Amino acid sequence: MAPSSERLFDSLGHFGRFQAFVYFASVFQAMSCGIHYLASVFMAVTPNFVCDIPGNVSSVLSYNSSGSSIEDIWTLWTSTENYIVVQLENGETWELNQCSRSKREVSSNLTYEYEGNKSEFSCSDGFLYDHTKWKSTIVTEWGLVCDREWLAKLIQPTFMLGVLIGAVIFGDIADRMGRRRVIWFTSAGQFVFGLAVAFTFDYYSFVVVRFLLAMVSSGYLVVAFVYVTEFVGTKARTWASMHVHAFFAVGVMVVALMGFLVRTWWVYQIFLSITTLPFVLCCWMLPETPFWLLSEERYEDAQKVINIMARWNQVSTPCKISELCSVQQDNLVSDRTGDNDVSSTKKHNILDLFCNWHIARRTITVWLVWFTGSLGYYVFSLSSVNLGGNEYLNLFLIGAVELPSYVIACIGMDKLGRRNTLIPFLLSSALICVLIMFIPQDFNILIILANMAGKFSIGVAFGLIYLYTAELYPTIVRSLAVGSGSMMCRVGSVVAPFCVYLRSVWIFMPLLLVGIMALLSGILTIMLPETLGKPLTNTLVEATEMGRNKESCSGKTPPEKIEMFGQETVSIEK
Repeated sequence: MAPSSERLFDSLGHFGRFQAFVYFASVFQAMSCGIHYLASVFMAVTPNFVCDIPGNVSSVLSYNSSGSSIEDIWTLWTSTENYIVVQLENGETWELNQCSRSKREVSSNLTYEYEGNKSEFSCSDGFLYDHTKWKSTIVTEWGLVCDREWLAKLIQPTFMLGVLIGAVIFGDIADRMGRRRVIWFTSAGQFVFGLAVAFTFDYYSFVVVRFLLAMVSSGYLVVAFVYVTEFVGTKARTWASMHVHAFFAVGVMVVALMGFLVRTWWVYQIFLSITTLPFVLCCWMLPETPFWLLSEERYEDAQKVINIMARWNQVSTPCKISELCSVQQDNLVSDRTGDNDVSSTKKHNILDLFCNWHIARRTITVWLVWFTGSLGYYVFSLSSVNLGGNEYLNLFLIGAVELPSYVIACIGMDKLGRRNTLIPFLLSSALICVLIMFIPQDFNILIILANMAGKFSIGVAFGLIYLYTAELYPTIVRSLAVGSGSMMCRVGSVVAPFCVYLRSVWIFMPLLLVGIMALLSGILTIMLPETLGKPLTNTLVEATEMGRNKESCSGKTPPEKIEMFGQETVSIEK
C-alpha cells in the first residue's frame, strides 16, 4: 500500500460507516470458506457396515443380541471386530464381516460361536450400512470402504491441495485484474461449485468439483483479506484483519448445525452452499479499492470511490487524488536519491531469508510456527467428531472456541507483546496434547473440554503469527517472508488430514505429533526478538540488529525511511 495511505484514512476515517459496510459485507462470505473447508467432516462419514448377503434374512444374531433384521442389530453392535450371523429364508447361515463373508457348511442350529467348516467369499453383493445416523454419505453412495477406503481418505487432502493452488493463482490475479473482480468470480464460484458437488455422478467427478471449489474458496479468503485491509486504517487494522477469521469459525459452527439437521449428504451440501447466497446476489455493489485503482493510474475512478467513502462517513472535504499523488511522487523522488537507489533496484529472493545464521534461524522458526498453527488447527477440528459424545456439538464447540481466542490474541499482542503471547500459548497447546493422552477414554466431557482448550491455544498462536512475521522482517523482504510463511501454513493444512488418519495406528498419534511440533515451535520462539513498540526495519542489517547481533547480511543495504505498518497489505490463508 502506498505511503499516502494514512493521509487518506486520516481524512476519511480509519473505520467509518463505509468501511464497516464493506468489511462486514466482505467477511460475511468468509463463512462459506469455513463451511466448505470442513464440510467433509460429516459428508464423508463411514458408518458401521458389513458385507451384503445373497438372499432374504429370516433371523440375525450378533455377539450379545438377536433380531429379525440387521437394522435391529446396529444400535446394539458395539465393536467392528465382531461379526454378524444371519440365517436366510433358504436355510443358509452366513457370518458377515466388514470386508469378507463366510458360509457355514452346517447351519442346523443358529449360534454365534461355530467350530465347523466355512467357505470364505468376497463382498461381491456390496455392503449393508448403518443408516441410523446418516441416511446417505459419499462413502455409502460409492462404496468407499475396504479396498476403496483410501479413496475416501483422499477427499480432504485433495481439497487442501486445491486451497494451496487457489491461494497462489487468485492472489496473483487480484494484483493484475483488481480485487473486486476476483471477489465476484470466487463468490459466484463458491455458490456454483458448491451446488455442483451435490449433483456429481461418481467419486472422480466429486473430487474434481471439490478441488475447483477449494480453489475459489481459498482465493476468496486471500483476496477478501487484502480487500478489507486496503479499506481499513491502521487504528483498526489489527482487530479487523484478525476477525476475518472469526467468520471462518462461524462457518465451522454452521457445518455442525447443518450436519445435525440434514442427514443426506447431497441435501446437506446444497443447504451449506446456499447459506451465503445473499452475498452472491449483492457482492456486485462492492467497489474497487482506491489503492489498486491508483496503482493502475485510474485516478478518476479512485476519486469516485473516495467521494463515496466521504459521503458515507459524513466527511465534507475529502482528500483529493492530486494530494495523494503529490505525496507519492515526493516519496518516490526521495527513495531514488542518494544511497537509497541501491535498495530500490536490488531484487530479493527466498535466499535473502537465510542470509546469515540469525535471519535463517528466525525464518526456520517462523515457518515452523506457521506449519504448526495450521496443522494443529485442522487436527483439532477434523478430530472433533471422534471424541465421543455428540459429534455435532463437539464440532460446534471447537468452532465457537475460536472466537474468544482471536480477542485474546489481539489483547495479548498489545499488552504483553507478540513473542510473550506466542510462547505460552504454543507451550500450553503442547502440554494440553500430552494431558489429553492421560484422560481415560470414558471421560468424554473432560476430553472435549481439553480439546477445546487445545484449539483455543493453537488459535491464539495461529492468529497472531502473520502480524509478528511482518514485523520481524525488513521492508525489502517483508511480503516475501509473509508469503513463504503462508505457504508453510497451507502445507500444514494438506498434511493435517493424513495426520488425523494416524488414529488407526495409535489413537493419540495425531495429538502426539501436534504436541511435539508445538513444543519445538515454542522453544525456538524464545530466541525471536520482541517487536512490540519497535519501528519496522527497512534493511536486513536493521533486522539482524533487532536480534541484538551486529553481523550484517551480504548485499548490505543502507537504511531507508521507516514506514509504519499498515501501509502494506499482508495476506493470510488458513
